[in-house]
Amino acid sequence: MRQKVILDCDPGHDDAIALLLAARHPALELLAVTTVAGNQSVEKTSLNALKVCSLANILEVPVAKGMNQPLIRPARHAADIHGDSGMDGPEMPPPTCSLVPQHAVDLLIEMLLQSDGDVVLIPTGPLTNIATAMRREPAILPKIQAISLMGGAISVGNVTASAEFNIWADPEAAALVFACGRPITMVPLEVTHQALATGEIMQRLKAMTGPVPAFVADLLTYFADSYRQVFGFPSPPIHDPCAVAALIDPDVIAYKEMHVAIECRGQWTEGRTICDIYGKTELPPNVRVGYALNFERFWTLLLDTLQLY
Repeated sequence: MRQKVILDCDPGHDDAIALLLAARHPALELLAVTTVAGNQSVEKTSLNALKVCSLANILEVPVAKGMNQPLIRPARHAADIHGDSGMDGPEMPPPTCSLVPQHAVDLLIEMLLQSDGDVVLIPTGPLTNIATAMRREPAILPKIQAISLMGGAISVGNVTASAEFNIWADPEAAALVFACGRPITMVPLEVTHQALATGEIMQRLKAMTGPVPAFVADLLTYFADSYRQVFGFPSPPIHDPCAVAALIDPDVIAYKEMHVAIECRGQWTEGRTICDIYGKTELPPNVRVGYALNFERFWTLLLDTLQLY
C-alpha cells in the first residue's frame, strides 16, 4: 500500500525537487499539490508548480492555489535566494496544465474529510494553508494521519539569527499547527544543511539522462550560486525533499521527541522554534524533531527516484 500524501508547497527550487520526489517515488501516492505564498507570491509559486508538473508529466494530480499572505502579517518572500520568479535559473516553457478552480484550503478540507484518516500532509513552505484549514474545519484534525514538515531550527535560523524562513514567514500559523495534537515530524535546518548537493552529487546527477534530471541540475546550479553568495555555503542544501524522504524511509533521519513551541512576539526571536531538548519546560513532547541525516541514503533515494522520469 502506498502512503497517501498531499504536498503543500511554495516552489521554490527545493520545493520543485520535493514535488518530483513525492510524485514518482513508488512508496507514495500524491493526491494533490497545494500552493502558498512563501518563497514568492502565491501567483508565482502556483505557476512554478504547474511548470514542474508539466515538465515531469505529473498531469493527473490536482494543483490548487492557496493563501496569498500569512494569517495576520504582510507577506514576506525570499527573492534573495529564489529570485524574482521564485524558481530562477532553468529556462522553462509555459505550463500545459492548469490550476483546479478550487481554493487550496477548500481542497485540503474536502480531501481530508473524505479520507479514512490515512493522509499525511507534507508542508514545505509557510503553514498558512494548513492552519487556515484547521481553523475553518476542525473536523479535519482526526483525519490527518501525520504531518511531515520542513521548517524550523533547533539552534540558529537562516532568515534571522533565531528563525528559519518557513516558520518566520507565518509564525501564528505555525503555532496553530504545532499545537494541533496530530503527530508531527519536523525536519529542521540542522538536518537539511547536511543534505548538500556536493560536487560528487552534481556529477552523478549530470550523468543521468532526460529533461527532469537536467532541470534539477539547472535548479541546483542556480541554488548553489545563491547559497554561496548569501550564506557562504560551498554546496547548496536541499531542504524540502528531506521532509518527503523522511516519510519514505524512516532510517534516513535520526530524531528526538521533544516539546516545540513557536515564538510569535520576541524582539529577537520572532518565528523561532523553541525546542525543549532537555525537557526543561516539563511539557509533554509534541514533535519528533530530526537532528541528523544519512547523507548517502538520502541522495540514493532521491537520485534513484529522479532516474524514473
